[in-house]
Amino acid sequence: MREKMLKRVSNYNDLWKQIDYRTLKIPSEFNLGVACVDDHDPSSRALTIVARDRSSRDYTFGDVRDHANRLANVLLGIGTGRGDVVAVVNPQSFETGVAYMGLFRMGAVALPLSSLFGPDALRYRLRNAQAKAVITSAANAPKVREALAGAPLPLIVIGGEPEPGEYSFEAALETASDQFEPVLTKAEDPAFLIYTSGTTGDPKGAVHAHRIVFGEIPVFEAAYDFYPQPEDVLWSSADWAWIAGLMDILVPAWFYGLPVVVDLEGAFSAERAVWLMREHRVTLTLLPPTALRMIRASDLPGGDFAFRSVASGGEALGADLLGWAEEFFGCAVNECYGQTELNGICGNSAAVYPVKPGSLGRALPGTVVAVLDDDGNPVTDKSGEIAVDRHHALTMLEYFNDPKATEEKFLGDWLLTGDLGTMDEDGYVWFESRKDDVIKSAGYRIGPGEIEGCLGAHEAVAMAAVIGVPDERRGQVPKAFVVLKPGREPSDELADELRTHVRNRLAPHEMPREIAFIDDLPRTTTGKIMRRALRDV
Repeated sequence: MREKMLKRVSNYNDLWKQIDYRTLKIPSEFNLGVACVDDHDPSSRALTIVARDRSSRDYTFGDVRDHANRLANVLLGIGTGRGDVVAVVNPQSFETGVAYMGLFRMGAVALPLSSLFGPDALRYRLRNAQAKAVITSAANAPKVREALAGAPLPLIVIGGEPEPGEYSFEAALETASDQFEPVLTKAEDPAFLIYTSGTTGDPKGAVHAHRIVFGEIPVFEAAYDFYPQPEDVLWSSADWAWIAGLMDILVPAWFYGLPVVVDLEGAFSAERAVWLMREHRVTLTLLPPTALRMIRASDLPGGDFAFRSVASGGEALGADLLGWAEEFFGCAVNECYGQTELNGICGNSAAVYPVKPGSLGRALPGTVVAVLDDDGNPVTDKSGEIAVDRHHALTMLEYFNDPKATEEKFLGDWLLTGDLGTMDEDGYVWFESRKDDVIKSAGYRIGPGEIEGCLGAHEAVAMAAVIGVPDERRGQVPKAFVVLKPGREPSDELADELRTHVRNRLAPHEMPREIAFIDDLPRTTTGKIMRRALRDV
């Protein structure tokens, strides 16, 4: 097993100082797809795929390597090569893991896209990222075809029958060679880009380098009770299209040669999740607060798990939910806080230092965190913007094709999170609110701008504004304020139609749970919508 980056210690200072990202020696040449596949026994279990009928099948690292090599050869054969962006629109599966590893190995740039996205959301991301090919499930293929709108991009379809001019994933790999020499990428070369939503304008693609793993591993060695251990097995419902699923589960597991359990059922069910975690003796998982609340609401009995540690993130759990979860799973629950642009900022390692329920925890190993006042100076016990030293292996390379947004994300050596909070005298960080209006719902970051644009495209809508409102289960949910065009009248039927419009064109988690029809939107003297004023409406 690969040597760990951290040693088990008994106090915070000894944990934190084990990593110094300004001096950390990262190999100049490094490929994520090689490190996560070739460095392990090819006969070792890499994946356990659980079918809907609860039967299961194992795949080895040798299986992943051979299929990833075949896919790389297929992509090269259709004209896709090093540096090209290739989208993957497929949920957790053997094929998705193979796709990421194959793309990394050939030096291409993976573009993970959620199966929840509708055609409009897919269209923008595919065009903005300048994708050169798409790998998609048969179930997602119709949306992808609509998003492409006739653009001549190669489409590789997993399962089902491809249409003329498209490729079958299975048939193409079957005839391809399993011999492929991985590209010798630089650690600073781009490996993937994931889109994150802001309050104004379109979503932005955060580009990450192969070296991201050197920042990710210390985070999860601390949060996962100094993993790896020989018996460790990972599972999470977090989609690998999001950085939490890809970089908090799949890559941390495969970097250390550990198996990951995948459930093909798709939709989260408390009963099935509890069964799966027990049946497959999962020892490490990432469960967002929404999943924990759903399990608690199910009244299922706890205990009889193999857990060593449970991680959570997206919002603070609070003392009540944290206490219940630790009793239910029989282990510590360590919360972590990060962003798509820098995935590990603050968190807990309960075996090393005390947890303050409701806080975001303390700066993770080697990570320099501060709360900045309006002048950019670090402050304690005062409200300000949470910021992180940008000299970190987790820091994104850039926002793809958006130098202005990239520049605005940083202030000198600080990466600005856009979150307001305070840091107490012990170094624990406490979240207050978003500096902008990004909505955090069930672990998703939702930009109101994209929803507003989708609503504005409906024939009945003149203007729309979206804010987040409190929700007991999801933390926040989108609420839309809609000004109708002349001649259109508000109605429950129209509200349902608008909700369906957003759900189908964007994604279910972006659908406004409530729609309020109003005569006009509050605006500044320059015409900008004042979303904060809508919170009092």
